[in-house]
Amino acid sequence: MEAVSISLWVVVALVAVALAFDFMNGFHDAANSIATVVSTRVLKPYQAVIMAAFFNFAALFVFHLSVATTIGRGIVDQGIVDHYLVFGALIGAIAWNLITWYYGIPSSSSHALIGGFAGAAVAKAGWGALLATGLLKITLFIVLAPVMGMALGFALMVATLWIFRRARPSRVDALFRRLQLISAAFYSLGHGTNDAQKTMGIIAILLFSGGYLGPEFYVPFWVILAAHAAIGLGTLAGGWRIVKTMGMRLTKLRPVGGFCAETAGAVMLIGTAIGGIPVSTTHTITGSIMGVGATQRFSAVRWGVAGRIVWAWILTIPLSGALAAATWLILPHG
Repeated sequence: MEAVSISLWVVVALVAVALAFDFMNGFHDAANSIATVVSTRVLKPYQAVIMAAFFNFAALFVFHLSVATTIGRGIVDQGIVDHYLVFGALIGAIAWNLITWYYGIPSSSSHALIGGFAGAAVAKAGWGALLATGLLKITLFIVLAPVMGMALGFALMVATLWIFRRARPSRVDALFRRLQLISAAFYSLGHGTNDAQKTMGIIAILLFSGGYLGPEFYVPFWVILAAHAAIGLGTLAGGWRIVKTMGMRLTKLRPVGGFCAETAGAVMLIGTAIGGIPVSTTHTITGSIMGVGATQRFSAVRWGVAGRIVWAWILTIPLSGALAAATWLILPHG
């Protein structure tokens, strides 16, 4: 691919916008990491966000950059990427995140970024600019991630209830209050690696298209460090509107349920990250919580709240894409 000429100052400004999105991803999706452990009162909110932020950052030392590579090379034809396209993608994703955050709707920051990237690319070069294989994999897991999270959460909860069926409830509660610290940390690792890598992919393709990486696409270490730091700081800022929806309004959780939901979500996130599949942490943990809640009785899940969440899932990619396309179209290209 022939690099386009992009001013260093323009690149610096766009990297700052990308990291701002990553920070917003952290506070928008903080609920994914802390809602269950806060709602079960295992940790106080400030303790939970500190722990989640630490493990969001620590993920940089654990996982390979498979998701970042998928974002950078698997969604849009690299040959059309320039600073206008990246700016449009980021503004579309940020705008959708702000809208859903304001209304307390747990939408996916990941899919907002993917939708924004795709929407700006279509506005610039038409539908042929999209890479069908990568988008098909992502679209497939929009459905599979929450469904598999729900099934795994349900199965873990049923198995746990059977194993501890003769134990005193007070002992079970005390045990899973301790175990939930492990499952919450495990989940935060998965959240950190999956979501921070999406921003890394956008920054890396910007640098590559501008000729700042040389002939081969890769993710520089400073980009990895900055992305994990930004998402960790965003998680510290918290997202309390969405915490309330995820941890308190969707279903009532006890420590054993919080442990099963977090463990199911973590297994899904880490498994897909290893496979280079950019899934939604929001979709995954929501499905897991619903699966755990459904073991009590079908009506234990507030399906009206769940329905609003599902509509946000369906609309995220097309609407963030439309916002990004509109942004690209009104930019003064030159």
